[in-house]
Order: sequence, then C-alpha cells, then structure tokens
Amino acid sequence: MDILANLTLGFTTAFSLANLFYCFVGVVLGTLVGVLPGLGPVATIAMLLPVTFSFQPVTALIMLAGIFYGAQYGGSTTAILVNLPGEASSVITALDGHAMAKRGEAGKALATAAIGSFIAGTIATFVIALFAPPLAEMALKFGPAEYFSLLVLGLVVSIVLAHGSLLHALGMIFLGLLLGIVGTDVNSGAERFTFGQDWLADGVNFVVLAMGIYGLGEIINNLEKKETRDLMLKSVSGLRLSWREFKGILPSVLRGTAVGSFLGILPGGGAVLSSFASYAVEKKLSKNPIPFGEGAIEGVAGPESANNAGSQTSFIPMLTLGIPSNPTMAIMIGAMMIHSIQPGPSVLTEQPALFWGLIASMWIGNLFLIVLNLPMIGMWVKLITAPYHLLFPVIIVFCAIGVISINNTEWDVFLMAFFGFAGYLFSKLDCEPAPMLLGFILGPMMEEYLRRALLMSSGDFSVFVTRPLSATLLVVAAVAMVVVLLPAISRKREETFKE
Repeated sequence: MDILANLTLGFTTAFSLANLFYCFVGVVLGTLVGVLPGLGPVATIAMLLPVTFSFQPVTALIMLAGIFYGAQYGGSTTAILVNLPGEASSVITALDGHAMAKRGEAGKALATAAIGSFIAGTIATFVIALFAPPLAEMALKFGPAEYFSLLVLGLVVSIVLAHGSLLHALGMIFLGLLLGIVGTDVNSGAERFTFGQDWLADGVNFVVLAMGIYGLGEIINNLEKKETRDLMLKSVSGLRLSWREFKGILPSVLRGTAVGSFLGILPGGGAVLSSFASYAVEKKLSKNPIPFGEGAIEGVAGPESANNAGSQTSFIPMLTLGIPSNPTMAIMIGAMMIHSIQPGPSVLTEQPALFWGLIASMWIGNLFLIVLNLPMIGMWVKLITAPYHLLFPVIIVFCAIGVISINNTEWDVFLMAFFGFAGYLFSKLDCEPAPMLLGFILGPMMEEYLRRALLMSSGDFSVFVTRPLSATLLVVAAVAMVVVLLPAISRKREETFKE
C-alpha cells in the first residue's frame, strides 16, 4: 500500500502542466540527440544544465532524465535505417536491425524497438519503485566508513566493466581522482594543484569536463570519419507487428528487461553493457532460423529492451546512495547539487515529491516516446541525412554558451577546449573516459568520508575493517580486482569486449 500511495504522489507531481511539458521537451530532445550522432546525452545534459537554473528541482530532473532515456530510442532509428548508431548502446541493434531494413522490414524493426523499449521502461519504473525505498532505508544506517568502502567498490567495478585494457581503466580512474581534488581544500583552506592560477581555486567544473570530453571530443572524432548517411529508403511503412510477431518477441523483451534492470544498477553498467549482454543471451537462447547478424528480430527486441531498462534502473544508486553508475548519472548528481539537493537516502525522506515525481515521469516519458516516435519517423529520416559539417558548428556554439554561462569566465571555454582535445586523444589511445568521470565525481566524496571516518575513530585506520559491512564491501572489491587480474579471466574479458 505504501508503494501505491507513493506512486500516487509521484503521478500527481508528474502530471502538473509544467512537468508534463518539460518531460515532453526532454524526450523529444533526447530522441533528437540519439538520431544525430556526434553529441550524446552526457554532453547535452551538461550543456542544458544552465538552462534549468530557474526551474523547480523536480522539473529540471524530469527534463534531464527524459533526455537520457529518450536518446536510447533515437539511437535505434539511425542504427536500423543507416547502420550508423546514434548512441553507443544502439551499436548492437545495428547488426540485425539494419539487416532487417535491407530486407524491407525497417518498419517492423522500428516497431519492435519502440514496443520493447516501452515495455522495458514500464517494468523498470516499477523495479525502481520496489527496490529504491528499501535500499535508501538501508543506506541511512551507513556510516562514513561504510560509504567510503562502498565508493571504493564502485570504482573497482567501474574498472572491471570498462571497455579495453584494465591498465587504461585504472589510469583513467586515477586521472579522474586527481582532477577531482584540484582547487581549495575545504578543511584546511590550502590550494591544491592550482599552480597559482586563481581561476582554478574553485576546482574544475564537472560540466566543463563532461562537455569537453564527450561533446568536443566526439565532434573531433566524427569530423575525421568518412561515413555516409545515404538512406536506402526515403519512407518507412509497416510500423506495426502482428499479434503472432508480438508474442514471438515478448520472451526476448522480458529477458532483455531483466538483464538491463540488473546491469543498470552496477557502476560502469547502464544502457551500453545491458544491450551487449542481452544480445549475447538472445544469441544463445534463440530458436530463430534466421542467424543473428542477418536480421534476427530477437537481436533487436532484446538489446533495445535492455538498454532502456538499464538507463532507467541506473537511477537507483544515484537517487538512494548518491553514487553514479555511469557518466550521465554523474551529471544528474551535479544537477541535484546545483539545485541545493544532496543526493543520497535523504532525498526519499526529505523530498518525496521529487523522488516519486521523477520515477512517475519515466513512465509518462516512455508513453510519450512510443506515441510520438513512430509517427515522427519521417522527420527523423530527414534529419539523419543532414550533413555533419553543418551540425557541428551549432553544437560547438551551444557548448561554449552553456559553459560560459556557468561562471561567466572565458577560462572555462579554454578548459573545455583542452578537455575536448584530451577526449580525442583518449579515443585514439583506446582509453574509455567513463572511469575518469566517475573518479572525478566520486573522488571528493571518498576523501570526505575517509576524513570523517578517521576523525570519528581518532585516526585509527582499522575502523574500515572492524565494521562488518565496511569490511565486507572492501573484501568484495579486493576479490573482484584479483579475479579480473587472473590471466585467464583477463584474456576472456578482453575477448568478450572485442566481440
């Protein structure tokens, strides 16, 4: 009954005119971001943060969340129609989705992606409603030692699940931790790594970092690519499934939802890992005579359901523990802080309308997406063919405006440009930037909880291993790191990510 009362509060909040309007704006922008490769939800949310300063906190979060899960829908459109995924989570969809399009079944593939995403989003909304409150209640019992150990575990898992070399992921984590401590130390007032520059006294702004790495870095990458976006078809028809076809994809949708709901909670997981894991599951279980990679409909239904479920359940650790499971959630934590809301278990008790309103808005947003996206396919088809050389100057201008509006200093624009070049280098060196952004967000939090724990224990470091829950979390982190370093496991991990 508590859940029903809480969801009633959530839908009452989400159904206000302002929240409905900005939920609609968010999912449309998210779809646009997904359709047009070269920006992505991380940079878009970072760029729009200054716009939300005058919004109510719940309205701002509803719009930004809509951009995130809306991008998962949009990414599948380009993946299916032109074999050019708009989002990383849609890469796997392109394998069978585009093969279906070449076979004349583009409408069926798009309908499968939309229906699977809606079902997954609906189930994921209830998963959040069921599991977030008990997790938040448990988190209220955490002390500084437990929180420090939990953050250590989060960083270790993000290393384990990062694409590419473990050494690269570890290096990116440490780089993020170093960037996170730039600025004035809150406790001593001493400046750290500012090199005498006053404009670094407040530290590196996470919006500047995210927009540089994910916005400008992606633009530079796209400019050197020679992909064409010529459509094989100028219109799409048959945007529906028969009852028999729907029953055929339903098991894949439910499996994908289960995989995505679980993996979305893990640090480094989210939509990307969920879609790839779901594809692997479907490939093993499928009885479809059409081979995977040649137009198997399960290869669209499972991953598309998984990436939408994973994007939504990644809100659970962010809302209940204040821990981001992926770069987008790190930006969402920044948005909450900008609106003077401390992420963590206190959100549920102190801001119930915000908490449940955001959850209810996810279901409403998914309904908007399925109602709007299929009829608007013609418009998205035209946007896909837009020349990238006309798009990127607009993106750069909006990035610069967004960055300079935060602190009204040109130094942030220069810093964004520096991080944009760094993001390009990271891609060339096969260094995934996600661990760095997580380290940047979690580093200052880890330092704060470490200091609190040591103050309470009079400087005794044994407090981290004498408290049962803290010790358990550290042991799990250590075991995960040791296991993944074993030669056989490490080799298998690299093969899996390459595949």
